[in-house]
Amino acid sequence: MTPTVFQSLSGMAELPWFAAHDDRVVVTDKGLGPIVDMHTHLALAYVLPMRVDLYRGTPRTEHYLPACCPFDLDVYANKNFTPEQVRELTRDLSLRSLTSRGMRATHTVPNLTREMGELCITRSVVLPIDFPVLSSNAEHALAAAHSTDALVAFGSVHPYAPDPERRLDAQLASGARGIKMHPAVQCVRPDDARAMRLYRACGERGMVVLWHCGPVGIEPRLGRWLSQVRFYERPIAENPRTTFVLGHAGALQMEQALELTRRYPNVYLETSSQSLGALRTLVERADPDRIVFGSDWPFYHQGVALAKVLIATEGRRDLRHKILWANAARLLNLED
Repeated sequence: MTPTVFQSLSGMAELPWFAAHDDRVVVTDKGLGPIVDMHTHLALAYVLPMRVDLYRGTPRTEHYLPACCPFDLDVYANKNFTPEQVRELTRDLSLRSLTSRGMRATHTVPNLTREMGELCITRSVVLPIDFPVLSSNAEHALAAAHSTDALVAFGSVHPYAPDPERRLDAQLASGARGIKMHPAVQCVRPDDARAMRLYRACGERGMVVLWHCGPVGIEPRLGRWLSQVRFYERPIAENPRTTFVLGHAGALQMEQALELTRRYPNVYLETSSQSLGALRTLVERADPDRIVFGSDWPFYHQGVALAKVLIATEGRRDLRHKILWANAARLLNLED
């Protein structure tokens, strides 16, 4: 039986693809690459300018799920957090976004690319999230992607930002392959009228829309309501020229997200945070050409999400290659 419960990150060395070195986990099977991680974040800043040095490495990365803590691959990922860890990550993402302190100080380009190198991850897509004003996370994500070939940047344009199409064009010119939309954080329903105009503009420019999709259970009540999967269908149906990626594959409403891929050919599912059992369902029932791998780093070590895909695709190397590389490479026009 393949183990799915580990007492710490280093316990993943029990799996045939990994080895542990101190508090690090590395891939031992170099034939697994190349891999694209479609869902990562660097430190985000709001209200005040970015205080974290995004180009400073530290000896270790402080993931929101600490490496020393037990976790189960067969539950939705955030079910592994203790209540205190949820409070701590909430503080780190809110009040500490005004500072250079906290776990977020380790959510930097060198720390992400180091972890990628240890796991055969060739490219990671950095997803910024911006408000209408008083944030410039897209600018930092695009600069990070210019600093290394290992990173690909999406932009972020809030539907209620001044002159959103001008901002979209500026981010496209700077190399953005798409935009990240997060209804819960940006407080905009996916089918909001202004959001609908933004999706149409993305389709006209060949830019992908990657949504946070579905409730996750630890967000505020308003965010949980804004992320209900039923609100995503109208934008998908009315913007057939726009490609949408459902981040977290619908989260706790995975079955509804899976149904959207059956109805509409312009929808992909991204795997981050899903349980091993849910991922096995996706592997068996979703279009294999429209599943892409994601980790949601730095919430979790990238190896946690990778292990689920490797277990779910055991003995199916062609399918594994599609999920880990080929589907995302086609979507983003990447070369092997």
